[in-house]
Amino acid sequence: MKICVLVKQVPDKNDEIKLDQNHKSVDKNNFNFVTNESDNYAVEEALLIKEKLGGEVTVCTYGSESSIQVVKDALSKGADRGIFIENDQNEDYDILNISKIFKSAFKDENFDLILSGLQSDDIGNGQLGVLMAEHLQMSHGSLVMETETSDNTKIKVKRELENGWFQWSELDLPASLTIQSGINKPRYASLRGIMMMKKKPIQTIKLSELETNARSIDNLKAMYIPQKTKETVKVEGTPDEIAEKLHNILKNDLGLLWKY
Repeated sequence: MKICVLVKQVPDKNDEIKLDQNHKSVDKNNFNFVTNESDNYAVEEALLIKEKLGGEVTVCTYGSESSIQVVKDALSKGADRGIFIENDQNEDYDILNISKIFKSAFKDENFDLILSGLQSDDIGNGQLGVLMAEHLQMSHGSLVMETETSDNTKIKVKRELENGWFQWSELDLPASLTIQSGINKPRYASLRGIMMMKKKPIQTIKLSELETNARSIDNLKAMYIPQKTKETVKVEGTPDEIAEKLHNILKNDLGLLWKY
């Protein structure tokens, strides 16, 4: 089976977020970058499927020059090859256009299965797996908590629903799955795996050389970090007076209500 795992480099959850001087981007100079948490589970699930059915696991990422490290980390754990799409244009893209970039890079790959983490720890869109399924005309399963495979034509997935419910679905391959954290126990890279990683191929594709219809974000005016404030307001009066006061607070002070 030919499997692809989409991984992303994200800042450590404990890193402090600062903006650049223009307030149009996050200052990344002091970040400690790691692999997105749910992507680690996606890598492990791909390796388990390969160990059961055979085949090849390709790991792919998109980003700046430093992002190639998450590909190397996955190769150290047992993935076979890597694809690194380098954003050499210093422009920002939203998730829809990032999915178009992956689509262009995969035009000759013909993957049977694409796995991605449920959502990224930094942006949290949770849309990439769905978009890839649409672009590549694949079956799709989200919030996947378990997989069962017996051949290269179908895959059974256990999906997490609301209120503690689950659903088993059988999907035709090719398919795109978004993997929930906790589906398995991700392995650590061994010393032997780290040494073998150095001999595994990583294909680097520069965004400037890729034929794609992706459009960068060109209408961003400014970014701001919300200011944290603490204030306690005691609302008193009759029930009608309290309701009126709460309505005014929500509408005028917090801007949470609007006219229909």
